[in-house]
Amino acid sequence: MPVFLLLLSLVFAALPAMAQEAPAGDPQHKVEEFTTLLADPDVQAWLRERAGELAAAPAAPAPITDIDGSALAGAFHELEVRLDVLLAGLPRLPADLATAGDRLAQEIAKVGPLGALLLVLGFVALGLGTEWVFWRSTRSVRRHIATAPIDTLRQRLRIIGVRFLFGLCWIGAFALGSLGACLLFPWPAFLRSLLLGALAVILAVRFTLVIARFLLSPGNEKLRIVPTTTEAAWFWTWRLAVFFGYLVFAWVVLDLVAAVGITEVSMRLLGYVFGLGALAILAEAIWRQPPRQPGSPRPATALRVGMIVYIAFAWLVGRVLNVVPLFDVMIVALLLPLAIRISHRAVLHLLRPGDLDGDGLLGDQPASQQPPSAWTVVIERGLRLMFFAIGAWIIISGFGVDMNMMRTSDDLLGVFLRNLLRALAILLVADLLWQLARTAIDHHLVRAAGGSEADPTEIIRRRQRIRTLLPILRNVLFVVLITMAVLMALSSLGVEVGPLIAGAGVVGVAIGFGAQTLVKDVISGIFYLLDDAFRIGEYIVSGSYKGTVESFSLRSVKLRHQRGSLYTVPFGELGAIQNMSRDWVIDKLTINVTYDTDLDKAKKIIKQIGKDLLADEELGPGFIQPLKMQGVSSFGDFAMQLTLKMMTYPGKQFTIRRKAYAMIKRAFAENGIQIAVPTVRVAGADAHEGAEAVAAKAANDVLAAKAAGA
Repeated sequence: MPVFLLLLSLVFAALPAMAQEAPAGDPQHKVEEFTTLLADPDVQAWLRERAGELAAAPAAPAPITDIDGSALAGAFHELEVRLDVLLAGLPRLPADLATAGDRLAQEIAKVGPLGALLLVLGFVALGLGTEWVFWRSTRSVRRHIATAPIDTLRQRLRIIGVRFLFGLCWIGAFALGSLGACLLFPWPAFLRSLLLGALAVILAVRFTLVIARFLLSPGNEKLRIVPTTTEAAWFWTWRLAVFFGYLVFAWVVLDLVAAVGITEVSMRLLGYVFGLGALAILAEAIWRQPPRQPGSPRPATALRVGMIVYIAFAWLVGRVLNVVPLFDVMIVALLLPLAIRISHRAVLHLLRPGDLDGDGLLGDQPASQQPPSAWTVVIERGLRLMFFAIGAWIIISGFGVDMNMMRTSDDLLGVFLRNLLRALAILLVADLLWQLARTAIDHHLVRAAGGSEADPTEIIRRRQRIRTLLPILRNVLFVVLITMAVLMALSSLGVEVGPLIAGAGVVGVAIGFGAQTLVKDVISGIFYLLDDAFRIGEYIVSGSYKGTVESFSLRSVKLRHQRGSLYTVPFGELGAIQNMSRDWVIDKLTINVTYDTDLDKAKKIIKQIGKDLLADEELGPGFIQPLKMQGVSSFGDFAMQLTLKMMTYPGKQFTIRRKAYAMIKRAFAENGIQIAVPTVRVAGADAHEGAEAVAAKAANDVLAAKAAGA
């Protein structure tokens, strides 16, 4: 009855317009024309469809001011009306689906179920045939893909690109043979939609497999872009194919059902049923996902359950309750960090260090410990910028804001969004510049840490100076970039940065007066670096502090003592510095020999030892001037003191000195030269008196002295 009244109201609503358009004439003739029009099957189908739409349309919500004057109450009222309409249409869903099924059966009956199935299979066969021709004609390309080397980055990128293009051409051949052939014939509208829909589902599944094979490469780990296990690669390849194939299948079914006529409420409810199926596929994939890395556990149960609940709640809010802005925000909040993390891992894995030039590494470090290249940073940060732009566009579009109008809009929301996007762009650009600068500095530091000790002195000095200055430059650059980016972002948001800069200056002056020691340390460190007083890796002595310079900050330097202790010394406490690792070292050796030593013979022996040390493969490169004897430096109580001298590179003298002493001792022993040691000589009154007599006389003297004392 309500449908009949609705149809009747539609008829009466159309009467005035029809009366105005009808030509003047006999009223009986007009009635006959109207009756004929109502008997037309197409008009009756249109009236039924229009009646269903009007019946399903929710009642116009009361103005927001009629509820309680608040936008929140108006939104809740609209939500309540929507839920009432959906609940009211739920009992009619089985009948509408049965009606739609009958109409689908009637449309299919025009060609017969078997005929429709044969048509679909026939066009699929045509697509497979075209695909087989393409497969046979590209035998050389497949052979090249299977046998081409993939050891370097360029080789991998080339093969990955060729595989992807080959997969697209393969799918294109199927589409040309199936969809292309289907479009050549003038099919009825419904049959055309049925055929194209079935082929679209097949193409969606196969296209998803091509994309998954491009990113995950389950069959060849070396060509995998997203780093993961082979098990996980196969898992996500098939889950993605099933999910997107299901989405296209649901879209095709809904399109066919809409073509045969169904109420809007039933269409929504049917869409919700398909949405629950998509949620079930996602929930199964999330719950059963394998570990991402070999040996690592699966994500925690609470995390997987939370993600499933989050996705289900987002779907409920966005698709059932129709709160589109909140749905968009929730989806972007879920997918944006995931996309950034996956792209970061994928870029680092694909453009891993050590392969950019085909074979080389920087320094002697393994590839896993080397900084990424500039291209890696540009691509990774570029993808991140693209993801942020897509997320911002989705959120802004969800709120119903026109991007073109936002650029010229003067209202509060438009100005705020425009300034917010500008501030976000400034921060992202600053992040890109910082990553590029840090990458360049890290590469120079790695190169400076490498090399060989046998390199020329000037090259070694340059490397040490780079390792000393670049860490400070990196810290200063970070502070400058972050400060400028924050100030520019705040300025884009409409914040006055002038008072902030002035306040920062006042605070800086106050800190300077209150922290004079800190300022002294910083300024002293700057002048130490300008004077090139020391570098990382050099051994310095300053008062009671001595050790090898390990690192330093703007305020202090860290010295590693040779016994392992680590000193952290403020620059203001260093004072005068003795650098024992700069340029060259003159090391002097002293040897005590007996007075009967042949000095000329000793000089020749030491000269030969100097030649042998200079010819040594390990110790020879450390010499600047060879070991040689300068002569007798002094006469002692028991020995003559010989002085030896050699000039070496800093740090080499210790090893050479130990080796030289060992060789001198052995050579002197072989040539009868004695190393003098302290001795005690006891002399008696008579030069010819024996040692026993001398000892006896000394004993008698002692006894006499004791008796006299008694």
